[in-house]
Amino acid sequence: MIEATSATQIIEGYAQGYFLMADEDEGGLGWYTSRKRAIIPLDDRFRHPKSLRRVLNQKRFDVAINRDFPAVLEGCANRETTWISEDLKEIYRLLHREGWAHSFETWEGDRLAGAILGIVIGGAFMGESMFFNIPEGSKVAMVELVNRLRAQDFVLFDAQMQNPHLERFGAYVIGDREYEVLLREAIARDCTLR
Repeated sequence: MIEATSATQIIEGYAQGYFLMADEDEGGLGWYTSRKRAIIPLDDRFRHPKSLRRVLNQKRFDVAINRDFPAVLEGCANRETTWISEDLKEIYRLLHREGWAHSFETWEGDRLAGAILGIVIGGAFMGESMFFNIPEGSKVAMVELVNRLRAQDFVLFDAQMQNPHLERFGAYVIGDREYEVLLREAIARDCTLR
């Protein structure tokens, strides 16, 4: 089990470029970092699949922030193999109560379509996980979240680790030194998702 017991201690870890993950083999939580960090661009490098344009134009989904944080947390953890353990869920709940962790959600009527779980420190959004219940729900959440981060002058959307899904949105990898500079610039800002 990780020793950080307060939200402030946990946020200090994130502000230094670390992130938490559960270790399935050994149990408990650990701090991790990466020499190659995946970044979702907040400039014109951001893109989305052309097939998503039709869904966006239809305005099928409404966007909400923290409308149902508990459901988003459970949705992100509901996988065959997950790094979001019960201990980590408790930490996300603590960070949410303290105003650091947020869920950026899409809704189709009263049904949660998809969401992105993240931590906000200044002008940095640390994307922790995402999921969908309705096809395209999390993709629309990604596009709308990037629009929101741009509008609120965020500097950094940290996706932690690259994967093919994120590459479709223009995610790219930077080295740890470049990341440290970007992170310092981002956390010095005073931004909000609202």
